[in-house]
Amino acid sequence: MISPSERMIAQKEGAIGWMVFNNPERRNAISMDMWAAIPPILDHYDRDPEVRVIVLKGAGDKAFVAGADISQFEKQRSSAETIAEYDRIAEAANLRLGEFRKPTIAMIHGFCIGGGVGIALQCDLRIAADNARFGVPAARLGLGYRWGGVKKVVDLVGPAFAKEIFLTARHFSAAEAAGMGLINRAVPEGELEAYVRNYCAAIAENAPLTMEAVKGVVSELLKPGPHLDRARCEALVARCFASEDYIEGRRAFMEKRKPVFAGR
Repeated sequence: MISPSERMIAQKEGAIGWMVFNNPERRNAISMDMWAAIPPILDHYDRDPEVRVIVLKGAGDKAFVAGADISQFEKQRSSAETIAEYDRIAEAANLRLGEFRKPTIAMIHGFCIGGGVGIALQCDLRIAADNARFGVPAARLGLGYRWGGVKKVVDLVGPAFAKEIFLTARHFSAAEAAGMGLINRAVPEGELEAYVRNYCAAIAENAPLTMEAVKGVVSELLKPGPHLDRARCEALVARCFASEDYIEGRRAFMEKRKPVFAGR
């Protein structure tokens, strides 16, 4: 497909839908047009049954996403109105990514800072090169960090590490990020893409409806107790048991072969 912005590349490769932040001269700092391109790219991949997993990465060798493009702030985040509009577009992109029904992986190398951390945390898995650097510098810029973004960090690493990330505003190594649970794992830089591709291959063989159900149930479990939608959880599970894929999975097990799932 053709992305709405030249600074966002969308490329399908087999079962993988790549989404590339393409602003390498600014270490892939994310601009308004890049935020706006995320939902339509995901909508395209959502409609394509051949795409089983989405991988997000940064162009070049310096960064995943080194935060928001601060050079645009004077024009796009300097008044209450422009701040509200910027936040609306960015929040819509993060929401679409966080609620996407197919598995998502952030493939992280180099700098993953500020908004880059926020984007990575919306993905299901975060696999980083051992040279990656993470940080949220909001306290150095005087920014207010929205409660939803703070909650995402707290849910993942707990309150103590979340406070350390926000209060120090320092950079954390990939090893530190893995230790606190900010990423799933760190791998040698030269092995990163092969590692992610192997994960994609494994995911692509699995039952799409089962993975969608797990994502949905986990998202419900992260809500405060009174807001947990048990009916949604039960419906997602029931859909799996009523699917053709469940029949295929049983038959493949009995016939001692790999199942071929169709997502229905």
